[in-house]
Amino acid sequence: MNRRPRLTPCAALLVLLSACQPAPPAPLSKAAIAVRDAAPEDLFVGRLQGVDIELLVQDCKVFQVTRGPEQAVALTEVLAPPPYPFFTDCQRQSLRHEEDAVIAVLGRMALGAGGCCATGGTWRTRDGRTWEKISEQAIP
Repeated sequence: MNRRPRLTPCAALLVLLSACQPAPPAPLSKAAIAVRDAAPEDLFVGRLQGVDIELLVQDCKVFQVTRGPEQAVALTEVLAPPPYPFFTDCQRQSLRHEEDAVIAVLGRMALGAGGCCATGGTWRTRDGRTWEKISEQAIP
């Protein structure tokens, strides 16, 4: 006696429908999560010199955000305070738009030291790539 298991019409329909389900979306990259979770003062999305630009400040560094197909996000470092010979921690960081420029405030405090900032300052860009230091102070 040769018995093969048979699928009932409902079971066959369930198998067919489960095969048609779309694949789950790919998990977000660390860069995409950083952009998604950024505070308003840590992200600039706008136009500089007629070009759309997106900037993110994270850990006292400014990154240009590049979006690719689907949910791909890449970060390219465009500004960081000068290195310091001892361990530091980011204490102040922000981006703000003023007229035709973006102002970045970055301040790193030396660990074990009081106050801010061992390294940092205030910079301005008019194109998102070229930065000029406008103050040694890291005051928002």
